[in-house]
Amino acid sequence: MADRRRLERFLRSKLQEAGEQYEQVRGSTDEQLAEARKAYEVAKNARSLPSDEAGRAKIVCRRYAEQRAAMLDDQYRPACYEEGHPDCEGCAEDVQEGRIETW
Repeated sequence: MADRRRLERFLRSKLQEAGEQYEQVRGSTDEQLAEARKAYEVAKNARSLPSDEAGRAKIVCRRYAEQRAAMLDDQYRPACYEEGHPDCEGCAEDVQEGRIETW
């Protein structure tokens, strides 16, 4: 009888550990999937921007309110991007969200 209780406790604890590990893996894969979806959406939005023959995106600069053809870096920010400047930050966000003004 005591052996049966010990076996039940052992099995219960192992099944609980397995369930907790499953939840951890499931949570991390859900996060990875969400990140991958976001990265895909950003890349799709940046690729849909009109470009010139040199491959530069045709955008309207928010900082200087002028038409520009700018290369995008690996994070899809225009080459003229200046970190910390509110107009440049907004421009980079707009490029990533697909709502940037183009020409």
